[in-house]
Amino acid sequence: MANDKRINVLMVSLPFQGHINPFLKLAKRLISKGVHVTIATTENARHRLPKMPNSQSSEIHLEFFSDGLSFDFDRSDQNSLINSLYTKGSKNLSTLITNLTKAQEFSCMIVNPFVPWAIDVANEHGIPCAMLWIQASAVFSIYYRYFKNTGDDFQNLEDPNEKVQLPGLPTFKVRDLPTLMLPSSPDHFKRLLMHLYQSLDKVKWVFGTSFYEAEEEIVKSMVSLTPIYPIGPLVSPFLLGETETNVFSVDLWNAEYSCIEWLDNKPNSSVIYVSFGSLIVLSNKNIENIATALKNSNKPFLWVLNPGAENKEGGADELAFEILKETKGRGLVVKWCQQERVLMHPSVACFVSHCGWNSTLETLVAGVPVIACPEWTDQPTNAVLVSNVFKTGVNAKSEEDGAINAQELQRCIWEVMDGPNAEEIKNRAMQMKDLARKALQDGGSSDKHINQFIHDMIIHNLHP
Repeated sequence: MANDKRINVLMVSLPFQGHINPFLKLAKRLISKGVHVTIATTENARHRLPKMPNSQSSEIHLEFFSDGLSFDFDRSDQNSLINSLYTKGSKNLSTLITNLTKAQEFSCMIVNPFVPWAIDVANEHGIPCAMLWIQASAVFSIYYRYFKNTGDDFQNLEDPNEKVQLPGLPTFKVRDLPTLMLPSSPDHFKRLLMHLYQSLDKVKWVFGTSFYEAEEEIVKSMVSLTPIYPIGPLVSPFLLGETETNVFSVDLWNAEYSCIEWLDNKPNSSVIYVSFGSLIVLSNKNIENIATALKNSNKPFLWVLNPGAENKEGGADELAFEILKETKGRGLVVKWCQQERVLMHPSVACFVSHCGWNSTLETLVAGVPVIACPEWTDQPTNAVLVSNVFKTGVNAKSEEDGAINAQELQRCIWEVMDGPNAEEIKNRAMQMKDLARKALQDGGSSDKHINQFIHDMIIHNLHP
């Protein structure tokens, strides 16, 4: 992939852990093929992401622009953050690009889908634009057909039990669709996604973080509309069995390493791993229902109750103490862990997960069966993918109010660990693990897509 004229790529992302980590993983892949990468994210990332690679010691060059808000502004106010990024962040990014292009030309700008205004900025500067879709290709397809109005696929989004049939996908119910398109979703999310899909004609490439073999029918169904090219799985080298040198990742929490030693003392395929990611705040009711299911399973368990799981109803620490007391030492509760190392540990039998997309990809690569307990955004859709497309786990049905049902969760634990289909689910998980690794190897489906992208940029450099 060598070329006399250096290929420079600018990536633009928000600094949230689930957003920027896929960009860091893609940067690693591009750098390994001789591409120079600059990542631009908002100024507050300097302080919030302490483990981000240092631009002086890493092959990634980091740049920052202001989102237009003061340092101490509460950015959990999503509407204000989105509005400020549109009005001020876009101008600040444009100024940054003007300054950067005095020293180098960019062959491409790869943007996060949740900063659609960055597509307009790239267009204004005459830089070819790509988008890294950081959710499932299935979710890209669903949103596309909804926001581009490609047919009468969505008759009644008010009824959670209404069936939806889309090309390349199994039959869904409205409750399984991404929540950001439902009537209950805040308008600012819908406006953001509408802008994104209206801007797709300015995007030359759309890349997916999964791999072709995982979502083959879905990818095929998009070819005649806006093709999506899977270039993943974009996960850490450790999960892929590669040597970890110059690892690029961001972790907003301090992992507790005691859990690995604890797992070392457990039999193979015996431990239930439970984690709902870095954003979801579990209610006391959900915590108690999960605890009941774990208690009644009579299986060892490792449960991540992260620092965010402390709400107005009481502290997670007190609940964790009660859980451990009731399960008589069968379990371990920690505030955070190195999930990738946990998933690859031989003692882990299954993963009770919220089905965030990064976690879902990690389970595919690790070959771990999943018990899906989704809450919002793309998670309900990912849960259907796990159970009906990947067939690597089961989807735990929630109660009418959306709460986790203790008996249902207990049933799902039995199904993936001891039930008549447990062996089939485990074998399928191992098949997906093998396919995921092959996709990124030389000549694999994802490797071919990355090579084609670099070839396209070389041609653009020669004939701008």
